[in-house]
Amino acid sequence: MRIIETNVTISAPASLVWDTLVGFDSYAEWNPFMVKAAGRAEPGERLAITLRQSDTRTMSFKPKVLIAEPGRHLRWIGRLLVPGIFDGMHEFLLTETGEGTTLDHKETFSGVLATLMGSKLDSTALGFEQFNQALKSRAETLHSATS
Repeated sequence: MRIIETNVTISAPASLVWDTLVGFDSYAEWNPFMVKAAGRAEPGERLAITLRQSDTRTMSFKPKVLIAEPGRHLRWIGRLLVPGIFDGMHEFLLTETGEGTTLDHKETFSGVLATLMGSKLDSTALGFEQFNQALKSRAETLHSATS
């Protein structure tokens, strides 16, 4: 098992961060890591996501939404072929604070290939940081425009 955990504080309310996070149709406008996304943030729904892991390499997958609590928690699971080979449990936790919203962004990788991937998952950790900073910028810009 391998876990990637990142976080960022965003100077915007959790409701706005949530709307930005689940506004999948606009990901191509602001998101350098998840460059394309479609679907609805509702339990049981399938999303279609394309990741950019380098300047030229992309990977597409169709995770299943497990939890979608507006303004609080989004979780999905993506799998390679069948359960147990390479599974990724992806989570976004939003906590409203006096300063704005804290985003905890995490993925737990499991399955037989998870241990073999090792350093190849380092680019995923970098992608999470890029995603976090881009989400922060987008949400703070939207918040400033409405304040």
